[in-house]
Amino acid sequence: MAGNSKRQGAIRKQKKGATVGSGGQVRRGLKGKGPTPPAEARKGHPAARRAAAADRRSSGRTGKDAAAPELLVGRNPVAEALREKVPATALYVAQGLETDERVTEAVRIAGNRGIALLEVSRAELDRRTNGVLHQGIALQVPPFAYQALPDVLNIALESGTPPLLVALDGVTDPRNLGAVIRSALAFGAHGVVIPSRRSAGVTATAWRTSAGTAARLPVAQVTNLSRSLRECQEAGLFVVGLDADGTTDLDELEMSTEPLVIVVGSEGRGLSRLVGETCDLTVSIPMAPGAESLNASVAAAVTLAEVARRRRA
Repeated sequence: MAGNSKRQGAIRKQKKGATVGSGGQVRRGLKGKGPTPPAEARKGHPAARRAAAADRRSSGRTGKDAAAPELLVGRNPVAEALREKVPATALYVAQGLETDERVTEAVRIAGNRGIALLEVSRAELDRRTNGVLHQGIALQVPPFAYQALPDVLNIALESGTPPLLVALDGVTDPRNLGAVIRSALAFGAHGVVIPSRRSAGVTATAWRTSAGTAARLPVAQVTNLSRSLRECQEAGLFVVGLDADGTTDLDELEMSTEPLVIVVGSEGRGLSRLVGETCDLTVSIPMAPGAESLNASVAAAVTLAEVARRRRA
């Protein structure tokens, strides 16, 4: 009988009874885990560490501690920051630097204000700035002093003009933040509101892009942007969000002369869902057919310019 014979090839190779299955493990394993993420997105990968270091350099951070003093670099930014009385603790000048009127002015203002003047080698300045182009001069600034939202609201409400604030929803590029601050001051805004998470802060890079105007415009850093926008609404301000699919064109924004908060979305995804639902109105910027969308700082500048024009009229 098959299975009982001792003849080679007739011996049963498996045990009697039901075969134990894999429990679906094989089928699940065949599904895979999706495409392999890029090296920069893999935690612990050398490419991810290099990308994180580059991000810290681009944001102007020179150490691990975000609250540590930072270096503002470049002849124009340093001179403008000192001219605008930006708080500073030290001015670094490279040895053998060929001076011009900006360097001379920076050294003079620093001396008059009692700011420490330190002459260092160019290699040492390269090390302190993590290789950022510094033009031989750098200004050490303390962490930016944010203001509370109620204080910024009071400044706007007591200004004698219709309040105008700019809120940024997830704008992560400090250069965009600095440019928005510069435009906000130029077009009569009373302050800027930014989230404390998933958003650029006022770093040395933002200082540089703002050309020192961050010293003259209050910036509030809030924990929850949606809740803060509701606080603004309770204070009598209308919240207007910029959205490519907005319900109203910018050139039809009749409430420009009313108390406003203009909300600018992130560089990639625009307004977040909760922030978009909080807005009283969403506005789109008319553009020529086929034109690409504007980045955050340009969109903010265009909108603020139109609001300022209507208010002047």
